[in-house]
Amino acid sequence: MNRPMPTHTHFFEDLLNDPMNYLVEASMDKGKIPIGYTCSYVPEVLLSVDPLIPIRIRAPGVLSTEIADIYLSSVICSYTRSVLEMAMDDQYGFLKGWVFAASCDHMRRLYDNMKYLNQADFIHILDVPHRHGNDSFSWYADELKMLLDNISSHHEIRFDQAALSRAIQDHNDFSALLTSIGDMRKPKNPPLSGTEFQAITLSSLVAPRQSILPKIQEFKESLSRQEGISDYRARLLIVGGQMDNLGYIRTIESTGGLVVADHLCTGSIPRLAPIRMDEDPVTAIAAHYLNRISCPRMMEAFDSRVDDIMKSIEEYRVDGVIIEFIKFCDTWGIESSLLANTLRKKGVPVLCLEREYQMTGEGQIKTRIQAFIESMGK
Repeated sequence: MNRPMPTHTHFFEDLLNDPMNYLVEASMDKGKIPIGYTCSYVPEVLLSVDPLIPIRIRAPGVLSTEIADIYLSSVICSYTRSVLEMAMDDQYGFLKGWVFAASCDHMRRLYDNMKYLNQADFIHILDVPHRHGNDSFSWYADELKMLLDNISSHHEIRFDQAALSRAIQDHNDFSALLTSIGDMRKPKNPPLSGTEFQAITLSSLVAPRQSILPKIQEFKESLSRQEGISDYRARLLIVGGQMDNLGYIRTIESTGGLVVADHLCTGSIPRLAPIRMDEDPVTAIAAHYLNRISCPRMMEAFDSRVDDIMKSIEEYRVDGVIIEFIKFCDTWGIESSLLANTLRKKGVPVLCLEREYQMTGEGQIKTRIQAFIESMGK
């Protein structure tokens, strides 16, 4: 797959090179308040109420974690260690607050260290339940209300019903645009690659949406003039947690695979699902974020995760599934084996890919992907 990438894709990639891109800087000059968050259980729609802008925390370009390793164990995932490393180097100094979710033990330890070492201007952690149900929903809704109260008192922002409803509508409109682009990957010869689509979805997590929206619309219009991709060997679905480095999908696609869908917490399915507008805003947001995320931290939901993956396999005509997870991730490390065995029993070819947060071992990854594609007879 040597097809040149559209010009607009380079624009999106440039936004991913540094924690603070120029669109965020320009928004801050206009009085916007950037708030960093670390997990999909933190509702970015709440952090989109004017003048807030949500920034998904990434750690681009970290080469080592020498300082972070002093405070975090070497058997904690390299994402959390990379984030702490950049925080200790004051790379996130532009943020006006942090919001964490108690999504795993590693994330809780990152929060503890950030609170103790970095002494951020504003820091909050959501206590997220591990099950669905009425009690869990009430618990999570109360957590969101406490978050809003804390942000409101600290930054003097009013989270009234009108403001929250506008944020939900903007979220739904933006998600619909990205979904319409993602749906273009369903045909046999889609006009965009998985690398291109991930560049858009990732940049939408780290830049003000109103600033990036025109470029995404231009990109969508440019796709109508693109020839469909035909020089691939297998259509692939990627499943896993945090993957915010374009290098991994680019490497996968360099071997002849075409990533046509994803179930990643930094990806599109089910992140781009709309939020209901016919309920109290906080109630709708709580129900949406607690119930939509296909994450192994949620107990008693394994079967629904499998069903969602099988549905995507059919919709996107997937030949094989790659389950990726960061080394030492407790939740995905356990889930990957069970999920792989379940999918294989259903006749789905599966490759489990353990990796580090930053791009390493490119040659080995290529070899494994090539062997996987060949094992499918492609």
